[in-house]
Amino acid sequence: MLFNSYAFIFAFLPVTFAVYFVCLNIRWFTAGKLWLAIASLCFYGYWNPKYIPLLLGSILFNYAVGRRLLVRENRRKALLTFGLAANVLLLGYYKYADFLIDNWNGLTGSNTPLLHIILPLGISFFTFTQIAYLVDAYRKKVQEYRFVNYVLFVTFFPHLIAGPILHHKDMMPQFDRLRNKVWNWRNLMSGLLLFCIGLSKKMLVADTLAGYANNGFAHAVHFVDAWIACLSYTFQIYYDFSGYTDMAIGIALLFNIRLPQNFNSPYRATSIQDFWRRWHITLSQFLRDYIYIPLGGNRRGFWTANRNVLITFLIGGLWHGASWMFILWGLLHGAGQAVQNIWKRYGKPLPAWLCWGITFLFINITWVFFRAESLAQAFRILRGMAGLSGLGFSGITDYILIVPAILLLLLVTRVSPNLTASASKRRPGWATAALMALMFMISLLFFNRITEFLYFNF
Repeated sequence: MLFNSYAFIFAFLPVTFAVYFVCLNIRWFTAGKLWLAIASLCFYGYWNPKYIPLLLGSILFNYAVGRRLLVRENRRKALLTFGLAANVLLLGYYKYADFLIDNWNGLTGSNTPLLHIILPLGISFFTFTQIAYLVDAYRKKVQEYRFVNYVLFVTFFPHLIAGPILHHKDMMPQFDRLRNKVWNWRNLMSGLLLFCIGLSKKMLVADTLAGYANNGFAHAVHFVDAWIACLSYTFQIYYDFSGYTDMAIGIALLFNIRLPQNFNSPYRATSIQDFWRRWHITLSQFLRDYIYIPLGGNRRGFWTANRNVLITFLIGGLWHGASWMFILWGLLHGAGQAVQNIWKRYGKPLPAWLCWGITFLFINITWVFFRAESLAQAFRILRGMAGLSGLGFSGITDYILIVPAILLLLLVTRVSPNLTASASKRRPGWATAALMALMFMISLLFFNRITEFLYFNF
């Protein structure tokens, strides 16, 4: 199924690209945007067409509420509350209904049947995008835009399924400026290069590490096995998600649209706050602007600010999925930031290398909870990482291949600059074309083992 999905993308992109630029070149700008919106809906519907009405209904509802917020002068807060509640209830039904029923059954001993709801792809991303739109409309930070622009803003296919989370003020004006960007060779070359980089990250690195991470989390007990499992997942989730983001940014550039950066060398971070300035940047900004600051931010005192951080990351953990493991992961990151704030206020500065080591260790430990299917599995891995289950070798892993690979990835992610940013600025040329061709051809060799993007599940 996933191979067919990639085949669909490779067939879908050239057709979408060609029709879109034909429309722009004959100055049918609205038709070009409408075509891109329709193509985005077709892209979304390829996985499960029955959820297209859900997406369209969400778009129509939020656009109507947003317009009313822009023109209405009374009862605006009640209208905003209604709009936010509708979005949260929609997300809650599809994402958390079975989770709540299951926990209710466990707590009360009842036997309420589960709904077995299939999670619509990208529902967290397009819901958060539209929540931000409503809040900014309430704050009068939104201009009046045409409906086709809003549809394209929400559905634009490169970001729709797994982000980045878009902000209307960054995207809406770009759709109005398309008439000034009919063709751009530099964007075309940079976009293709970023797409190939993202494809290589996914195929060559993330999917290779997926086997070691899955095997390790299922069976690892001893010290070396547990660390290989943990580090394999640490790098798998980074190269998987950043690979998707690179592909999304690259495809968008083909259409002269610039999506926001979502990663900035996160494993170089020297604090938990620094990590969240570098990891899933658009989600971090959303949590800050629409949860942390409305809660009061740091305006109401030091300890209240730490409480707000905990609440914010609790919600951030829950956003990732209906699981107590995600909630625990979010709470750990909130607690980590609170401890960092306390140390910054009362402790002494630490050397940069030690800050990096503590941060990277903390990130690895919390990824264990993020990946594990249960507390028992997480504690088995953590006991192994601490050496409490023995230092021997179980033989479940091919150490000769994976240990040097992990050490190389650790070195690369520690010292390399932001590859996405530098690639997007690279000038077109034969060397760039040869590099793209090489990465693409090598990636094709690994198509027989590709796995689903991890963030498709969120």
